Amino acid sequence: MAERKRRQATKIKFEVSRSGIGGIAVVCFCIFLWMFLFGVWTGQSLLKPEPPVVTGFDSGSVPQEATVIEFDESKKSKP
Repeated sequence: MAERKRRQATKIKFEVSRSGIGGIAVVCFCIFLWMFLFGVWTGQSLLKPEPPVVTGFDSGSVPQEATVIEFDESKKSKP
């Protein structure tokens, strides 16, 4: 039988100079700073309390003859 020739795995090499490493570090720092500032801005806008709801209801304007609804105890459902 004929032997199969195995291909040797090609290895990939990256060669980066010191200034290249510095440039990559600066870019990563800027990206992380941007994401931090964006996260702070988003968090503040999400956690910001909303203004109170104004209904125009005056607590002193309830008439005295307001009807009170009473529930019949016999109509309650028993568990």
